[in-house]
Amino acid sequence: MRSVTLLAVTGVLIAGCSAAEPEADDGGTTVSDATLRVNFGQFPENWSPGQEMEGGPLRIPYETLLAPGEDGQPAPFLATDYELTADALTLTLREGVTFHDGEPFNAEAVKANVEFVRDGATAYAGPLQAVASVDVVDEYTVRLNLTGPTPSIANTLTTRVLPIASPAAIADGSIAQTPVGTSPWAYDEAGSVIGTRMLFSAFDDYWGDEPGFANVELYAIDEAESSAAALLAGEIDITDTEITTLPRFEGSNIESLQYPAIRNNLFFFDRGPGGTFESVELRQAVCYAIDVDQFVKVEGEGESATQHFVEGELGYNPDIEGYPTDLAQAQELYEAAGSPSVDVEMVAAPYNASQIEIYMTQAAEIGDFNVSVQTLPPPQYNGEWNSGKYPMGLSSNDELTPFEWYSAWFAADAPGNPSGVESAELADAAAAAIAAGDSEEAADLWAEVTKIISEEALTCAHQRGVETLAWNADAVAGVDAPNEPWEPKSVNYRELTPVS
Repeated sequence: MRSVTLLAVTGVLIAGCSAAEPEADDGGTTVSDATLRVNFGQFPENWSPGQEMEGGPLRIPYETLLAPGEDGQPAPFLATDYELTADALTLTLREGVTFHDGEPFNAEAVKANVEFVRDGATAYAGPLQAVASVDVVDEYTVRLNLTGPTPSIANTLTTRVLPIASPAAIADGSIAQTPVGTSPWAYDEAGSVIGTRMLFSAFDDYWGDEPGFANVELYAIDEAESSAAALLAGEIDITDTEITTLPRFEGSNIESLQYPAIRNNLFFFDRGPGGTFESVELRQAVCYAIDVDQFVKVEGEGESATQHFVEGELGYNPDIEGYPTDLAQAQELYEAAGSPSVDVEMVAAPYNASQIEIYMTQAAEIGDFNVSVQTLPPPQYNGEWNSGKYPMGLSSNDELTPFEWYSAWFAADAPGNPSGVESAELADAAAAAIAAGDSEEAADLWAEVTKIISEEALTCAHQRGVETLAWNADAVAGVDAPNEPWEPKSVNYRELTPVS
């Protein structure tokens, strides 16, 4: 389903009942036909695995092979067990799982998904470049043969990199517009309204426990004020929102929470020979000119950072100083780059347009530096901002390990590096870190990789933000952040229950 006309939220009749009274079936267990009405601001432009879509929509129809575990280690999900060596990741798959279209979930299905995402042209393909080939060992055993030691690969399979879709829908191309996964909720075209509502109905052949809500209706109200009005009017049950809307909920039955979800930064895509940002001095000049703290002050939330990873995560380097705002230093570097005339276009989405406008206004202070910013609908933006059509881009990147981050954005063959350029220093450092596997030396080697990325100003202007959720406490219980770390626009769907 493609992107949408905004939903008018006042006086709109919304189908489906919220928090229906639970009923008892003949076996005496409690079941519910309740429908959760959730808004995350957009419908995906493309539902294919590997496409950039937020966790909120993605985790309604899709499941992953592994899930984040409480101890930090991947836990069983569609795979019940795994074994990782320096050469391969072998997965034992859950039996008795069926896709929403009736196709069986098995090793052939996993092979089809891995190869489809790995061979695609999206940033999510990057981490799967470590998979040299996929072997179907037997019906419920699949082996991912690795190009070298890849200790993060199991963790990768818990993320949005590889949602598992029906191989039949992948093969015929229908997966792009019609999601077909293995979750408790199957897309219901008959109950949906194009551009307004997507209904996901209870899947009778679901392999696992029934969730608290039998059905989920997904909405795409992309303005915080409009979604707040819909929530207060009882037209939706839960939504992502902005901190500026929270005062509207005072004295009502609406509750809210925030969780750390967003890590965004500026990328320089056109850095190949003859490219706008081929010069490291020019990239550094832009980085020194940007004042992330000014944007944080305007937004009233979030914080600036020197780097992508936080202290305690693999890849964090305490020696990275980043680019503290220094206009004089920026102008010196601009002159060292030859004072080039820069006149380029950049795209934004409604949710980051003000951030990009602030940053580009700051960057214009270095000299003859002009950037026109075009705001696109979120689904179109998600598909284009990092495609190489534009010399710069700013958005969130949720990679959890330095291998994933490097493979997605900075390696010569990374999908997020359309220039195809990588310095010998970075390539050698990354090769050493990859070869170290999970040895004691690996942490220091990956820290060196992230430091080189910073020094070469391949990316900068790091900002960490929160996701704000608001919900009707008279309709929904158990609301919390998603179990998947650093995942914006999502919620812990499976722990939600209707309030009777």
